[in-house]
Amino acid sequence: MNLIQRAKQIMLKPKEEWGVIDQEKTNTVDLIVRYLIPLALIPAVASLIGFGLKLHSFGFGIRYGILYIVTYIGGALLTAWVIDILASSFASARNFQKAMQLVVYSYTPMMVAGIVLIFPALSPIMLLAGIYSLYILYLGFKPLMKTPDDKVTTYFIVSLVVLIVVYFVISTVLMRIIIGSPLAMAGRL
Repeated sequence: MNLIQRAKQIMLKPKEEWGVIDQEKTNTVDLIVRYLIPLALIPAVASLIGFGLKLHSFGFGIRYGILYIVTYIGGALLTAWVIDILASSFASARNFQKAMQLVVYSYTPMMVAGIVLIFPALSPIMLLAGIYSLYILYLGFKPLMKTPDDKVTTYFIVSLVVLIVVYFVISTVLMRIIIGSPLAMAGRL
């Protein structure tokens, strides 16, 4: 798996690339080490530069970088687990490896767009990339999880609702642990 080629293909031709990915036997560790971590370093390093060097708070930049890496890795594992657990409820194949591929590759646009964190004012662009990531995720349910056509939308929406709640709780906790109090951080900028 060539990281750059895969990232390009999943962003530009997601429907076709899901078919290619479905044929692969990638294990979770390789997927995390060879794809997820290198791409998660994009927003991590960009936030270190944007928040740390440009806003003159190097410690803040480091904490944000750590937050991005932990969130992407932990989020991918959690999301894949939820999607795998819900699979049988939507007449889909339970397969954690495929669920992990589905999640990690669908994160690609968000992670690549993380380069904008060099200029923190441009961070809303990541929201647009996140929406596109959700579209890519949606497209991957049928080929990877073997979800019937009539269940794809419901499976996607239920997975999304569960994950939004879980992510909100986890991100709030991680922000407090890694970044600290928002009011205390505002005083340091």
